[in-house]
Amino acid sequence: MKKVSFAEFGGPEVLRLIDAEEPHAGPGQVRIAVRAAGVNPVDWRIREGQILGAHPIELPSGVGLDASGVVDEVGEDVEGVAVGDHVFGEGASTYAEFAVLSAWARMPEGLTFEEAAGYPSVVETALRLIREIGLRAGQTLLVSGASGGVGSAVLQIARERGITVIGTAGAANQDYLRGLGALATTYGEGWVERVRRLGRVDGALDLAGSGVIRELVELTGDPRKVISIADLDAPELGVRFSGVAGSVPDALAEAADLISRGRLHIPVEKSYTLAEAAAAHTDSRAGHTRGRRVVIV
Repeated sequence: MKKVSFAEFGGPEVLRLIDAEEPHAGPGQVRIAVRAAGVNPVDWRIREGQILGAHPIELPSGVGLDASGVVDEVGEDVEGVAVGDHVFGEGASTYAEFAVLSAWARMPEGLTFEEAAGYPSVVETALRLIREIGLRAGQTLLVSGASGGVGSAVLQIARERGITVIGTAGAANQDYLRGLGALATTYGEGWVERVRRLGRVDGALDLAGSGVIRELVELTGDPRKVISIADLDAPELGVRFSGVAGSVPDALAEAADLISRGRLHIPVEKSYTLAEAAAAHTDSRAGHTRGRRVVIV
């Protein structure tokens, strides 16, 4: 089978499309014929050697955590899923023609493989952050870097729970944020005052790692009210860094429910082939994403 792999840490140029042995489902796992794989910042952070504690790897390594596809092998002790089912979920080395998933859910009716691949890690992260920030209905959440996949999910899920959301993004994505129910403003010079004019901030999330932790603490008045998933130096300022996933099966089940009820939709901004994985990582690292990027297999 074809698979994207890297044998050393480094830039996108270390990625190679290789011929590899097919993986097989172990106990509690399913194997899928991959139709699409989600492109997440954690993918290129692992490739660069940034994040190894939560995602220990041995080189050479495959790439990717999220995927959608058709079940073609079911491991021992697995119930409720059969060969031929269309699923989306999380596993390992998903930029490949076949991948093993350790958590999955049936794809909601009407969702394409391309769309489904963009949800697993994104929704788990969004649900985890909303739970950890601990805001109630009627309070206001500030999301820095709100137009990407996690931000898109956070805005919609928070609004579903009655939380007011202020989102920052580039000028081109202001209407997109408003369409998701957020109070929107641009980042850049003067952004703190622009946020203040939109209202009181009860909690804040840093999703982009753009060096705004001090300003988020200033706006909330307390480093304990700020969480980052992108700035590894955040703890030096008393801010939590959230990098360990919660229950992925529970997150997938909630995602499927929200999608089925029309309460969650994350658009796919751009698709790539397996051979274009390096370009996908380059674009993901550059940011400015509106929704999701995926690799089509």
